[in-house]
Amino acid sequence: MKRPLPVEIVGGGLCGLALGLALARRRVPVTVLEASGYPRHRVCGEFISGLDERTAESLGANEYLSDAHLHRSVTYHLRSRPLRPFTLPSAALGISRHTLDARVANAFVEAGGDLRTNTRAPEDGLRPGRVLAVGRKRRGPFWVGLKVHVRNLTLVNDFEVHLGERCYVGLSRVEDGAINVCGIFAPQEHAKRGVDLMLSYLESAGLGELARRIRSAEADTLSFCATAATLGDWRIPSSGKIRLGDACATIPPFTGNGLAMALQGAAMAVAPLVAYSCGEAGWDETALRIASAQRARFRRRLALAALIHPFFLERRRQACLAAVVGSRVIPFSALYAALRSDS
Repeated sequence: MKRPLPVEIVGGGLCGLALGLALARRRVPVTVLEASGYPRHRVCGEFISGLDERTAESLGANEYLSDAHLHRSVTYHLRSRPLRPFTLPSAALGISRHTLDARVANAFVEAGGDLRTNTRAPEDGLRPGRVLAVGRKRRGPFWVGLKVHVRNLTLVNDFEVHLGERCYVGLSRVEDGAINVCGIFAPQEHAKRGVDLMLSYLESAGLGELARRIRSAEADTLSFCATAATLGDWRIPSSGKIRLGDACATIPPFTGNGLAMALQGAAMAVAPLVAYSCGEAGWDETALRIASAQRARFRRRLALAALIHPFFLERRRQACLAAVVGSRVIPFSALYAALRSDS
């Protein structure tokens, strides 16, 4: 009997770990290479919206999402003015990356996977058996992502979104009761550091009332993190490489669909990679099958999100967005559903 071919996953974020776990449980020899370690905080909305039951079951995701906080209601704010609340088409899950990534990493190792932390991929290019589950090389313009957990802060609704001057910020509860505050900002010069840097950005963006609420809360300074990000990686590459998660495409953060897409991409790659490992399919055929599946499932939501995203960042368009949210003519919950649907 032939030995199964190994699979190597570059990137130990949620997508890479979930794929590695699913493959290990199907007796595929799999290695995950991760440049850092666990547990860790990451700039992330920590808000999983649009995860379908089929994906959750195929990845065994329910076991590590069982205590996630459920979110059903949303309130948008234009500067300090709250808009009409609405209900999500289906409940979203709130769970910190500090907890989630560590859980999946532990489960991967327990399933027999080879997890190599603080390890970067060898500089020998992509080869058969190697899957990319890391971010693509970033090209400007760059934005600033900031995140911190706070306690003793009362939310208006399960999920708050605040629109400011060339920025938007989301607030939602995670599994341990803390509130994740995460925002995207146009870069500016600020002398402050840590949580004070976020407060400074909020005040500069016209979100002084939100800054006051956060200042009066109890911030977990160890959870603060920052990153530089681009917001335009929405096209799925057509090359013969297997790219998953952010390496495939990045949906704008306002959708809350990024983590669900990462898990959906991982789930779509499991069967083709098992077939490759068993010698039933070649690598090029496997790569084409996975890319085609992702393009078919994600193309429409990525295009729609790219069309809507400027309305979250530009002042005049934010006013139009506020009018839509406040109107009953166009149900905003229906728009959210469209941003999660398959092509």
